[in-house]
Amino acid sequence: MKCIKNGTILIDGELQKVDLLFDETIQKIGTDLDTSNCEEVIDATNLTVLPGLVDVHVHLREPGHSEKETIKTGTRAAAAGGFTTIFAMPNVLPFPSSEEVMKDYLDLIQKEAIVHVYPFATITKNEAGQEIVDYASLKKLGIEWFSDDGVGVASKEIMKEAMLSAKENDVLFSCHTEDMNYRAPNASVHASKINEEKGWIGIPSACESEQLIRDLELVQDIGNRYHACHISAKESVKALQKAKDQGLDVSGEVTAHHLLLEDKDVQGPNWKMNPPLRSHEDRMALIQSLESGVLDLIANDHAPHTAEEKARSMEKAPFGIVSLETSFPLLYTEFVWKQKRWTLAQLVNWMSTTPAYRFGLFDRGEIKEGKKADLILVDLEHETKIDASKFESMGKNTPFDQQKVHAQIVETYVDGQRVWKG
Repeated sequence: MKCIKNGTILIDGELQKVDLLFDETIQKIGTDLDTSNCEEVIDATNLTVLPGLVDVHVHLREPGHSEKETIKTGTRAAAAGGFTTIFAMPNVLPFPSSEEVMKDYLDLIQKEAIVHVYPFATITKNEAGQEIVDYASLKKLGIEWFSDDGVGVASKEIMKEAMLSAKENDVLFSCHTEDMNYRAPNASVHASKINEEKGWIGIPSACESEQLIRDLELVQDIGNRYHACHISAKESVKALQKAKDQGLDVSGEVTAHHLLLEDKDVQGPNWKMNPPLRSHEDRMALIQSLESGVLDLIANDHAPHTAEEKARSMEKAPFGIVSLETSFPLLYTEFVWKQKRWTLAQLVNWMSTTPAYRFGLFDRGEIKEGKKADLILVDLEHETKIDASKFESMGKNTPFDQQKVHAQIVETYVDGQRVWKG
């Protein structure tokens, strides 16, 4: 048994000066608790205790791309950023499209991960968009989440077949929507006047929104569970709002970088991500839609690449930035500490409670007796600076290097065990 004393703990949306007893789960919350049986008393003076964050969109790269990231380094980055549960996207090699491959992948995760990792299986075999996988067999392994992240399922007929099977097997689709008919070769940024003047080829918002609209129309007919990845455009928000008004079982995520940056901020490959940073109007729509509940949660789309890859031209550099170690400090600093637009409780809800519940993990995401002891201790009192050279992640590709933040993860506990200490 361990005990946290002298900290401020977020409970039921309110900050409270209470103590906390825990082993693998939270045993007791209260004032002046008896700590005589505790093997360790953790002094959280001047620290805030929060539920571990939950990220439903992470690229761990291993197996297949371990020159970019490994399960070990990626989960250390997660712990350093306050994330105790992450969902790993399936664009690894071999693709987790079969029971056999998934068993090996789960074994590797069990061996290497220091936080909870739930892998997605693919929607179509090898993300090729041609043949759906056997959702029933993968669900027997505990896999209830499927995605072809990185590509959209181009064929409406294949997607309809996939959704019908998903409905039958009661699994959740998490979809990257991208209609490549709208994307020119070498396109790297949002299609806007700002980017055209820099000589960069743009990606229109319709590239994302049109396939999302198609998918949501299928969901209306079929009634399956559907989650939209990294929403970036106001047109996508409008489509999601319509689907929710129709009572469909749909949800959507937004990334920290799409909440913080827009097309005018792009300076080079470390600002290149897919979907791209869009207009000011789009960014404001994302913020407002998160606040109104049209968008449900914040995810990271943590996408590590090598320094050599990101040193290429805008046209040739890969899409994506790392974000596990920066998203909470950045969002807290901008929207809670500076603007006072959000409360800490709202931010934690979007980064922990809601993603946990939407993806069926009802034993975490809140600090309550009986829940998992997935906890983070955070310093919200002192200013620090993001230093990419010190990231736990192998990827250093961030546009936020050297940015000042007013939040720092101090310790991270998973199942009651300390897995990271700053």
